[in-house]
Amino acid sequence: MMASSDVDNRAEASLFSDPIPSEMDALCPSPPGPTRPQRDYERIGGRTGTSFCQTLIHLLKGNIGTGLLGLPLAVKNAGLVLGPLSLLCMGVVAINCMQVLVKCSHHLSVKMNRPSLTYGEVVQYGMENVSWLRRHSQWGKQTVNVFLIITQLGFCCVYFVFLSDNIKQVVEAANATTFNCHMNHTNQTQVLVPSFDSRLYMLCFLPALILLVFTPDLRYLAPLSLVANLVMSASLILIYFYSLTNIRYPIHLPYVGRAKDYPLFFGTAIFAFEGIGVVLPLENKMQRPQSFIPVLYLGMGIVTFLYISLGTIGYMCFGEHIGGSITLNLPNCWMYQAVKLLYSFGIFITFALQFYVPAEILIPPVLARVSQRWEKAVDLLLRTVLVIFTCALAILIPELDLVISLVGSVSSSFLALIFPPILQILTFHTEGLSPLVTVRNIIISMIGFIGFLTGTYIAISEIVARNGLKREETFSSYMVQ
Repeated sequence: MMASSDVDNRAEASLFSDPIPSEMDALCPSPPGPTRPQRDYERIGGRTGTSFCQTLIHLLKGNIGTGLLGLPLAVKNAGLVLGPLSLLCMGVVAINCMQVLVKCSHHLSVKMNRPSLTYGEVVQYGMENVSWLRRHSQWGKQTVNVFLIITQLGFCCVYFVFLSDNIKQVVEAANATTFNCHMNHTNQTQVLVPSFDSRLYMLCFLPALILLVFTPDLRYLAPLSLVANLVMSASLILIYFYSLTNIRYPIHLPYVGRAKDYPLFFGTAIFAFEGIGVVLPLENKMQRPQSFIPVLYLGMGIVTFLYISLGTIGYMCFGEHIGGSITLNLPNCWMYQAVKLLYSFGIFITFALQFYVPAEILIPPVLARVSQRWEKAVDLLLRTVLVIFTCALAILIPELDLVISLVGSVSSSFLALIFPPILQILTFHTEGLSPLVTVRNIIISMIGFIGFLTGTYIAISEIVARNGLKREETFSSYMVQ
């Protein structure tokens, strides 16, 4: 009975007390040091913690992924003028919400005498500032954790679809791939040798990704992660070069898109901007945490510029033919086929980093309830089940643009837009928060909530409509045969 009680206590502590990890925790462990009040936001010693440049690189990596490649289609949904303007506004709001989260974390960590706080703990302690919410503060932490899990598993679903679509395209065009990268003003990669369905490609990737997440320590993947970052950066440069040099003039594209497509823009854009999950882990690991706000402004300024520029240039280049990822529009030549392969390699490695967060939230409480003899087997089994689960979701919705928009609308909107403004009100409501700031925060949260409702509804409606259309086409082709 005592042993059983110890296991139960260990499980409960693991579920409710352990700090929520991030991929940064694996690749960049927290250095030892005094608590935040003692160190006055600065670590003692010259070799612990990350530097300004290291933190900037991590921030850029945490915000640049598949979402960036989907922004040309997002601009198409919003319009050539409204799209970039909306991205600029969303970038400003996203940066403000990240700064609010860091500010609340600073205030509450000093108040609670804690060296650092996770996103969920910030929400928990913020709710404890309000007397009638204090008894439910644990719910706030668990709610944030649930949305973190949904977001990270959503990223993994997007990666399955991205990998299958791009590799499928490379395989189908392999026999006709040449050194001629001439523009033909349509979907550039012509399908010359049709192969099997993209969902079967997902099943082909499944064993490799399962083996990848079996890696006991993600620091073993650090060299591959570095290579992945380099090849993804090189691929982005080539994508920019091709898009800039193949813009068609005069440009006859709608300045404002259809109103019913704007929620799809919102979902894709907030998916791209959802780097708020890495903000606190990065700030907590800095050698000089008081320098994080300049890092945040510089890094997110670069990210916003990349988002607006690639979204606009990509749409201007490919127009109405733009795909769910701009890589799907690149020409059928060896250089740009290599871009797809290299970017896919980077996404493949990144899958393990994104998977780390939900795995470390969900698996330890289960392991705490099994005997030590079975811990390793259960750990590997649960990791396998989680990867199969994300693959199954991707197979159910094999539409890259709609998966990105749905994940962004459902979970990213809460983490990036809805929670931070509410958190600031809860944290500073007893310290004279100005009415203007309160009204601004309410407006931002309402915009996020409206985006969540409309984006989720439109994305699901489009998914149902496309699946219905595909079933009709399949039935028609079967009847003809």
